[in-house]
Amino acid sequence: MCYIYFNLVQIYELYFVSYLTILKLSRKRKINIILKNIELNDVGSLGKALSKADNQKIIFTKYGVPGDIVDIQVRKKRKSYIEGDIVKFHNYSKKRIEPKCKHFELCGGCSWQNMKYEDQLFYKSKEVANNLERIAKISPEKTLPIIKSDKKYYYRNKMEFSFSNSRWMTSNEINSKKIINDKNALGFHKSGMWSKVVDIKKCFLQTNISNKIRNYIKQRSIELGLDFFDLTNQKGDIRTLTIRTTTLNEIMVLIQFFKDSKKANRLLNDLKDMFPEISSIMYVINSKKNDTIYDLEVKCYNGKDYISEKIGDLKFKISAKSFFQTNSFQTIKLYNIVKRFANLKGDELIYDLYCGTGTISLFLANLVKKVIGIETVEDAVIAARENAKFNEIHNAEFIWGDVKKILKNGIEGNSNPEIVILDPPRNGLDKSVIDSVISIKPSKIIYVSCNSSTQARDLVDLNKFYNFKLSQSIDMFPQTYHVENVVLLEKI
Repeated sequence: MCYIYFNLVQIYELYFVSYLTILKLSRKRKINIILKNIELNDVGSLGKALSKADNQKIIFTKYGVPGDIVDIQVRKKRKSYIEGDIVKFHNYSKKRIEPKCKHFELCGGCSWQNMKYEDQLFYKSKEVANNLERIAKISPEKTLPIIKSDKKYYYRNKMEFSFSNSRWMTSNEINSKKIINDKNALGFHKSGMWSKVVDIKKCFLQTNISNKIRNYIKQRSIELGLDFFDLTNQKGDIRTLTIRTTTLNEIMVLIQFFKDSKKANRLLNDLKDMFPEISSIMYVINSKKNDTIYDLEVKCYNGKDYISEKIGDLKFKISAKSFFQTNSFQTIKLYNIVKRFANLKGDELIYDLYCGTGTISLFLANLVKKVIGIETVEDAVIAARENAKFNEIHNAEFIWGDVKKILKNGIEGNSNPEIVILDPPRNGLDKSVIDSVISIKPSKIIYVSCNSSTQARDLVDLNKFYNFKLSQSIDMFPQTYHVENVVLLEKI
């Protein structure tokens, strides 16, 4: 019996290995189909340009612009759609512009940098409207115009870069057949290839001091003999770099090392001497298999262990682990939408669900009777409480825990709120949270979303008890397809 079982296992293993070999070979096989003279006429999922004609599958392609006429090399065929890459242009769209960044199409960060800004706003607004109509099958009583960003570049207050000993090689470098010794990179992961990092010389998303600091750290790390991280084999000296800036001209630099060393200490000291304008130099030792720092101790090497940002009349402390809106210039506009939709009288109790570090709660606190923020991340709640004290706000309470459980059990000593603010992660609301919000019967719900498709999905249930009054989008991320949308619901 044991002998038969052993043979069955051998047969199974042989079959499984053969299956994997066939699968691997089939994946390597290229689809040698080129679709010619395709006119791109719209934008679809994840900001990809698309073509859709009568009786034709939808064709998606990256880095195209509606109005382009192109040839497309098919990469993936599915029942209802095709994905491919542009291999030839026959006509360039009038909506197209020359990208500023030499790394465009490589790092994948600014997927719309080749499109005029006015057209970016048009397609962002269209995406929100389409999601509301297609998924929620409802329209607001009034849609307000999208709020544009005054800064098209240099608007991000936080950037994260990766060190790698295996940088992304251009096709020219590969085809040259030269021996390339310079394989270190400090930059962004190649789109769709986590093990490869695009070496960034200049990024247009954060103020230019960020570029100077990043380039210095890379060069000095090489001079000191620090080994850039090997993502495949999980070894090396130095892993990631995070740079945070504020409109108050404060700078935080956080370097993540794989292990402590004299070389690491030397780099931090040289950075301090080279850039005295850096307010906070932080570091963390991380020998785990992932780059997350939320379960690790972050140490302050020089300066303060936080930087400060101002939103309206309020000042906020931002620590290394703090979540904060990435576009400080647009944040005040976003919060003003929420304030306008709330139309506060001064005697309201507000629940701010998924409140993060409490920025919306504190922004509204002086205009209402009380604000209660609820958040699942403990560090964020600690930061929210500190920021309340920092701004001498006494009518804001912050609770750490599972939003759905807290709502279900009720908040002791408090009546039901007049207004509920929802600002969930990209995947939207849990069904039980929606049910709990409906059960406490707020007069108004203001739903802030960075993903209008999940927002639309959640509105299907909320719309049974609430009238959909207003919708307004705001562009927090120029040069990308991402868009924030705020809606107002009023009790029927």
